Amino acid sequence: MDLKQYITQVKDWPKPGVNFKDITTIMDNGSAYKYATDQIVEYAKEKQVDIVVGPEARGFIIGCPVAYAMNIGFAPVRKKGKLPREVISYEYELEYGTNVLTMHKDAIKPGQRVLITDDLLATGGTIEATIKLVESLGGIVAGIAFIIDLKYLNGMEKLKGYDVISLVEYELE
Repeated sequence: MDLKQYITQVKDWPKPGVNFKDITTIMDNGSAYKYATDQIVEYAKEKQVDIVVGPEARGFIIGCPVAYAMNIGFAPVRKKGKLPREVISYEYELEYGTNVLTMHKDAIKPGQRVLITDDLLATGGTIEATIKLVESLGGIVAGIAFIIDLKYLNGMEKLKGYDVISLVEYELE
């Protein structure tokens, strides 16, 4: 299945010059969403993962059905102040300022093989922060899965040394 035909491109959103890749048109098509999920499930099985981790909110959309299909757990990564129990946190740089991601301190057990999921790889900052959280808890990042890789933003540079799959790639447009 060619998933590109199910991705809607929205010009000049959220600001002029950005050509936004909208995956909700994959999600609202049952066969496309199932196909994308099944592809990531197969990858996760090959990597023998024990748990899936995804940053809010679109990492949940990708990771939860994968975890469900594999009968394994899902651990959310959220912005500061959104998780109710004791957390670890990681602060990282944005284009203008910083952001903080958190994860429950007991979400990952040492030695667990982790699949990190998100909808899209852009500059890689969010996934790099997620990797730091997982590894600080003793987890092993067995793989990272995306629906889309925006190759022209060079996010893979931050993921060197990790096994990464993306179902759709976009070169500079």
